[in-house]
Amino acid sequence: MIVVTGATGNVGRALVDVLAGAGEDVVAVSRRADPGRPAPGVRWARGGVGDHASMRGALEGARAVFLVLGGELNLRGERPELLLDVVAEAGVERIVLVSSQVVAVRPDAPSHARLRAYEAAVRASGREFTILRPGGFASNALAWAESVRTGRTVYAPFGDVALPVVDPADIAAVAAAALREDGHAGRVYELTGPEPVSPRGQAAVLAAALGEEVRFVELSREEARAGMERFMPAEVVAGTLDVLGAPLPAERRVGPDVEAVLGRPAAPFAAWVARCLPAFV
Repeated sequence: MIVVTGATGNVGRALVDVLAGAGEDVVAVSRRADPGRPAPGVRWARGGVGDHASMRGALEGARAVFLVLGGELNLRGERPELLLDVVAEAGVERIVLVSSQVVAVRPDAPSHARLRAYEAAVRASGREFTILRPGGFASNALAWAESVRTGRTVYAPFGDVALPVVDPADIAAVAAAALREDGHAGRVYELTGPEPVSPRGQAAVLAAALGEEVRFVELSREEARAGMERFMPAEVVAGTLDVLGAPLPAERRVGPDVEAVLGRPAAPFAAWVARCLPAFV
């Protein structure tokens, strides 16, 4: 049995589908006990990474667990050791943790201190572990969905700064391999897309998929910060804007690990757009 936390998120939802499709018994953990997505082999449980007590029942009998933080948990909450103690008590053998590329390339960034703490706790847990460090997510473009639907316009800062954003489905596929297969213990995988693409370039991809013009309007850093702080903690916004506006060479680099694990190239941004186009129509 494999436990998936964050099971309604961009990565978790795809991971549940991959594991269930492979015939695994899956416990899908989310803050809502049953999000109305029945699937053979999947049992939904209420809980989450930020509440270690809520995970006890979900972890009973599991051989592997997928851990992903989100929202405020990226900055504050319980000590990660509390959750890892529950994981160990349940006899779970294998952990896959979603961290971030920033942990490695900006080791002093305050915005990612919690992820550094989770990485340390996972390493000290005595379990087999694999750590996934994705760069920017292709699905961050969903922040533009309403403005594209209503006005065929993308509003974003740093219009010509290109980064190799990764499809969350590729993160899920790598996670599934690490959860199900041997040979990934102790590995840290840096996950990116196959090529850098700028926000202006992403708007052009959306326009091509829609068959209509999509206007690009470049925001100042302050305008972007004000918008992002409506749904992200201020500290995370600051760190995110640092990466988007002044990426380090390592953050611009296309990583090899998606292809190395999956035996195929990482999916381009256009593939994510084609799959998620209904959100922009």
